[in-house]
Amino acid sequence: DWKDYWTGDRKLIHFIGKDNIVFHAIIFPILLKAHEGLILPDNVPAYEFLNLEGDKFSTSRNWAVWLHEYIAAYPEKTDELKYVLTSIAPETKDSEFTWKEFQTRVNSELADIMGNFVNRTLVLTNKYYEGQVPAVSPYTAEDQQIITQIQEIPERISKLVYAYKLREAQAEMMQLARIGNKYLADNEPWKLIKTDPTRVQTIMHLALQITANLQIACQLFLPATANKLSKMLNASWDQYTDLGRIDLLKAGHQIGEVQILFAKIEDALVEAEVNKFRDNRSISCKSINFI
Repeated sequence: DWKDYWTGDRKLIHFIGKDNIVFHAIIFPILLKAHEGLILPDNVPAYEFLNLEGDKFSTSRNWAVWLHEYIAAYPEKTDELKYVLTSIAPETKDSEFTWKEFQTRVNSELADIMGNFVNRTLVLTNKYYEGQVPAVSPYTAEDQQIITQIQEIPERISKLVYAYKLREAQAEMMQLARIGNKYLADNEPWKLIKTDPTRVQTIMHLALQITANLQIACQLFLPATANKLSKMLNASWDQYTDLGRIDLLKAGHQIGEVQILFAKIEDALVEAEVNKFRDNRSISCKSINFI
């Protein structure tokens, strides 16, 4: 019902491009006010332009990434595109989408940082504890520093979202993955297991709590990834207020089947997509010559 969006005690935000500022900031609010009974926009965040492979988007020249074609070709990679588009969102200046940067961001950030951390955590949990969350011993001073960093992230994400800085908010979600990845790399539980298995239990317990926090944070930006994490953890949390907790998974909880969170983007995909633009440009030039 349109009335649910345009009337009552609601906060209306218009996300627009900078070429629509005059209409959305002046003309449209005047029309809404003249109609009476309709709420006015509380804010009108205006984005700069997003370009594509060195040129402006143009549907008439077929210089575009058509979402229905992308989803049909890569149905398992919707979150990857969402992540990259948010990462390069032209919030304060023009930016550009290229398939090469798409590959780089997916491989070096989603796969190598978040995916690597989640895979290590769950695979080691299966290897050492038959897939059950290990008991936790008293946290060390280093652990407490990690916990403090985790607990600071929810407020930072919230403030950034309500300031309409979605690019930075998503970066805070990735910071959570970076914290976890570094925590495992610094402590090397795969080596420590031989000399201090009790300490490894605590390390893996905290790593699993970070993974659970990622499941919550991803719901804001990468919903398909959040669903994957939910299945792998055999648990989910629907309240944002749970983000930052380190008691989400109880000792003895059985995790689910582990899967690859993000597959690497191969060069063949990039080459195929870039070639489409070359073909489009060639066709466009021939059409102009013919005319």
